[in-house]
Amino acid sequence: MGTSDPGAAPEFALEMAGITKSFPGVRALDSVSLRVRPGEVMALMGENGAGKSTLMKILVGLYRPDGGEIRLGGRPVSLSGPHEAMAAGLAMVHQELNPVRDMSVAENIYMGHELKLGPSWSPLADLRAMRAKARDLFADIGISIDPDALVSTLSVAQTQLVEIVKAICLDARVIILDEPTSAITDAEAALLFAQIRRLRERGVAFVYISHKMNEIFDIADGITVLRDGTLVGEYRASDLNEDELIRLMVNRTIDQRYPERSHAAFGDTVLEIVEATSDRADHVSLSVRAGEVLGVAGLVGAGRSELMEAVFGLRPMTSGRIVHNGKELAIRHPADAIAEGIAFVTEDRKLTGLNLLGSVRDNVTLVSIEDFARAGVLSARSEHAAATRVVDQLRIKTPSINTPVVSLSGGNQQKVVLAKWLEADPDVIIFDEPTRGIDVGAKQEIYRLINSLAADGKAIIMISSEMSELLGMSDRIAVMCEGRKTGELERVEFDSERILALASMFAAGNDEGGNSEN
Repeated sequence: MGTSDPGAAPEFALEMAGITKSFPGVRALDSVSLRVRPGEVMALMGENGAGKSTLMKILVGLYRPDGGEIRLGGRPVSLSGPHEAMAAGLAMVHQELNPVRDMSVAENIYMGHELKLGPSWSPLADLRAMRAKARDLFADIGISIDPDALVSTLSVAQTQLVEIVKAICLDARVIILDEPTSAITDAEAALLFAQIRRLRERGVAFVYISHKMNEIFDIADGITVLRDGTLVGEYRASDLNEDELIRLMVNRTIDQRYPERSHAAFGDTVLEIVEATSDRADHVSLSVRAGEVLGVAGLVGAGRSELMEAVFGLRPMTSGRIVHNGKELAIRHPADAIAEGIAFVTEDRKLTGLNLLGSVRDNVTLVSIEDFARAGVLSARSEHAAATRVVDQLRIKTPSINTPVVSLSGGNQQKVVLAKWLEADPDVIIFDEPTRGIDVGAKQEIYRLINSLAADGKAIIMISSEMSELLGMSDRIAVMCEGRKTGELERVEFDSERILALASMFAAGNDEGGNSEN
């Protein structure tokens, strides 16, 4: 491994060779290798459950391998945790974000390597200096986040950007990015890619994990593919195309990314949002019909999620009306929305979508638990039957319905979230980033499910930061910017450049929107 000349610079910034790891009953990694040169972006690809996250957790010391060797800069290392990894020049942005939510943005960015008042051994952190440097970092990258804001007040996308900036400011020689764009839009991703390219020119090596094929071929120099815990191969990105990469990942072809369905047969209007105003939405009106998929586009901070949270009762709506099947609703809490047949699949499945300590069965029946009780006594038999049925229906990969959901892959966790709402049988389903952080095969299963729900007459609202997903799945697309609806396009009018213009128009100082009613 590496170079044989002790005086020469090492060929690889990172080498992992013959890495093996087993858990009870599962061989997660079987002699897997990964190599990244200085100034190289190596994409690590594979379906959920292929072993990518396990390999990276071994690299940063969260797991100890059963066998194999790790070298950084040509030197063998054995890291026992993230702090040792940080000291060794290795930084990682995890897919599942774990910031300290009650601390400020600046404090999170410099946690573990705080700027000090006085000498380096001083226990006193220089908060003013950290705020100023964080502000400069954000300005340098081109994003607008207040360094003094508590992380608990940020959206998922803003939190993800903070975690990315945290990795960049560590001056690491190897940076691992695990689904870094899963909650940010194409515009924010372009800012991230510009920063990656700048750091790549300085010799920083990247391991880049993503399920977004277009960005892999945009940013990656090489591609390492895993399947079922084994190494399929290492390739130059220029030698592959999307179809070939998918075949290597899943050992089959996926002929059509977005399954076909009719985009014409809709029923009556099921849900109307009329002049809705909340802390992050300004007099927004939307409607969705039975059998229709209404896409909602916008940049980070546009207010899309916040609007739907107000509709669902997760945050107050200060004015406006919600009309469901002709009946005006008074929704003050999520229980009110659920009782009226409205479901909300939130964007952060682990924080707000699942009971991670509960089993698959517990989660599937969570919303409709009253349906499984007689005279106040829960029927375990009925609950078991329902959970078994929906697990089979959605093809959820789990050892049993009693398995804790925390042990499932991201794609299967997302299916459990969907199963929970399907069991409640709503007629309006709001999806907020429904395929965030799941692989191409699981994505297609989610798309098929959405199409099936629409075919059954459900009214679907789908928030997505993936332009191709909006264009491929929606019947209409409403666009939001800075809390307002700036336009609405029918399917025959779909155009990615027009959508992006509507999504950024207020930020550019233009107050005139396409077909906006606001």
